Amino acid sequence: MRKLASITIFVVILLGLSVGFVLAQSDGTEAPVVREVSDDEVNDVAKELYCPVCENTPLDVCGTQACADWRELIRTKLAQGETAQDVYAYFARQYGDRVLAQPPRQGINLILWLFPIVAVVLGLLFFGRYLQNLRAESAGTAVESGGGTAVPAQPPAPDDYAARIEQELRKK
Repeated sequence: MRKLASITIFVVILLGLSVGFVLAQSDGTEAPVVREVSDDEVNDVAKELYCPVCENTPLDVCGTQACADWRELIRTKLAQGETAQDVYAYFARQYGDRVLAQPPRQGINLILWLFPIVAVVLGLLFFGRYLQNLRAESAGTAVESGGGTAVPAQPPAPDDYAARIEQELRKK
């Protein structure tokens, strides 16, 4: 009986040790490595995101509780090893492209990037055209007054001035 009891104890100890070895083995779902993330790192990411609740307020300066929670979410994601681009993509998926400080340059957002350039070019074209018209008008009056010579123009007599105003009003 003693022999049977010692064999049983030996088997139980052996099974207990083998279970310990099995539990120590990894199944591939290890917890991600967590690192310390500074406030500066969080704010570098948060300043490129706008608060979905507040109008035109970056996350790094918004004082709402929701923004504080989102900054903590950014901290958690960065601590888990995600990049800033991963965080931007996450927020864009959750809240849409409107939360990004720089919307992607594709689709309808391409208009947002191209409109200022087109507006400036068109403005310069119209301004150049306006200056050409002013030059043409001033050249036309110089030819009428003296054939384009460099003689300083005499101020018109009061009768001539009234006549020119009348003539201009009839043109329009």
